[in-house]
Amino acid sequence: MTVTKAEMAHALVDEMGLTYLTSLGLVNSLFDTMRETLASGEDVKLSGFGNFTLREKVARPGRNPKNGEPFEIAARRVVTFSAGQTLRRKM
Repeated sequence: MTVTKAEMAHALVDEMGLTYLTSLGLVNSLFDTMRETLASGEDVKLSGFGNFTLREKVARPGRNPKNGEPFEIAARRVVTFSAGQTLRRKM
């Protein structure tokens, strides 16, 4: 099951009694802050939930699955998630 930003906002409305627009603003603000923090090279740690960390991937050879032609997959930064103990226990 996938949880959307809208569903998160509705959960805040139900739990906190906030308006939907205020709740959606809070959810968007959370994700914007996480995005900016990761873009600046820092990790994001959410207590009881888990850690979002950046990982540098080096360039490597690849192959086009359609035609089998080799090409180089460029070096890039990716975000990885590691679930915290509290989340693991609840799963």
